[in-house]
Amino acid sequence: MVAHNVRVLRCEPEDVFRVLSNGWLYPTWVVGASRMRQVEDAWPAVGSRLHHSVGVWPLLIDDTTVSLEWQPPNRVALQARGWPIGEAKVVIEVRPHAEGCVVRIHETPTKGPAALLPRPIADALVRWRNAETLHRLGYLAENGAA
Repeated sequence: MVAHNVRVLRCEPEDVFRVLSNGWLYPTWVVGASRMRQVEDAWPAVGSRLHHSVGVWPLLIDDTTVSLEWQPPNRVALQARGWPIGEAKVVIEVRPHAEGCVVRIHETPTKGPAALLPRPIADALVRWRNAETLHRLGYLAENGAA
């Protein structure tokens, strides 16, 4: 079982991917990421990394997110790390819609304590967090952030 969230955005799929391709915007739309330390020059090519921190000062933990798949303007897959919570595979799918586009985010805990939680509890927590993540991504994409 995987946690799913869906949101209709009033923009084109390319607008969403413009935001996703700018690694420096990562902490503005990902709940839990607090700052960027480095965006590798190859981002968002497969295998490239975002170097970010999670948490709040002074309890910041440096970690990374890796691009697993990059198929604009329809699909991106990431391996997001946020230790000590763990790691998750995150897939974002974007499709045209009569009002703009529909964005789906699927997240599966893969390693660490989050992967050990009973699935209904983990899914509920991830869906709650990703509802806000999609809300933030929508603000950026609908308002032309690049």
